[in-house]
Amino acid sequence: MELRHLQHFVAVAEDQHFTRAAERLMVSQSGLSASIRALERELQTPLFVRTTRRVTLTEAGRALLAEAERILAQVRAAHEAVAAVQGVLRGTLAVGTEQCIAGVDVAKLLAAFRRRHPDVEIRLRQWGSAALAEEVAAGRLDLAFAYRVDADPDQLRVVPLTGEPVTVLCHPDHRLARAGAPVTPRDLAGEVFVDFHPDWGPRRATDAAFAVAGVRRMVALEVNDVHSLLDLVDENLGVAVVPSHFRHKRPSLTALPLKDTGEAAYETVALVPSPRATSPAARALMELLDTGARDAGS
Repeated sequence: MELRHLQHFVAVAEDQHFTRAAERLMVSQSGLSASIRALERELQTPLFVRTTRRVTLTEAGRALLAEAERILAQVRAAHEAVAAVQGVLRGTLAVGTEQCIAGVDVAKLLAAFRRRHPDVEIRLRQWGSAALAEEVAAGRLDLAFAYRVDADPDQLRVVPLTGEPVTVLCHPDHRLARAGAPVTPRDLAGEVFVDFHPDWGPRRATDAAFAVAGVRRMVALEVNDVHSLLDLVDENLGVAVVPSHFRHKRPSLTALPLKDTGEAAYETVALVPSPRATSPAARALMELLDTGARDAGS
């Protein structure tokens, strides 16, 4: 099994199209098709279901994809490790993050990394914490900044960065704002909630806190970005339970502490592969983050 066959297979799986994958790889479509056929002959099974409009993975193809991505990530890490020993950090740094995460200024951190390591290409992806954990575990991301998730310690290291309390945001005319007191999950029973997609870290933490309190809540307005959430609350269409630093993004809203949630808090973490699978670029970024954190605390 040749590495180029795996590279070609992953490209077709990602694009779900032979022509687009060939263009991205800068190879001929006939050559790409021949490469996939060679891989299928070696494995003695079809890897794709081909139609006139697109291709989809077979069950065998789905099984191979996860392993192929891990193999290719390890090969990249090997090349980068050798370059690092030679004194030059090269290759790619693929970073993931949730929106508006506390404890790390991702833009400033990446800018500082680029100044130190200009030969490394930086790629950034923004997803929810559960998806970020999967991407790091699969080797598609070098590391990610997310909210705490349950993770297999053999595949992921969870490095704590910071924690912050839970806050309820509501319109100034809302009944809770007029009362002006801390609230409990039971005080919010029956409210209309604005919240993120269930994959997002804050949504998962809020759902867990309300489950512990035995309070059911209805998320009627579900969004995928922070500003849309704030806009909806600003129009008095619902209330939102969010990390406390969100209140600074819209001072016109009323922020109330949420109590009686046990140990509930939002914890920001770095998700990093096992030490053996961590790329030199990811290690350099974490070292830069640690240095910045010490400098900030001094």
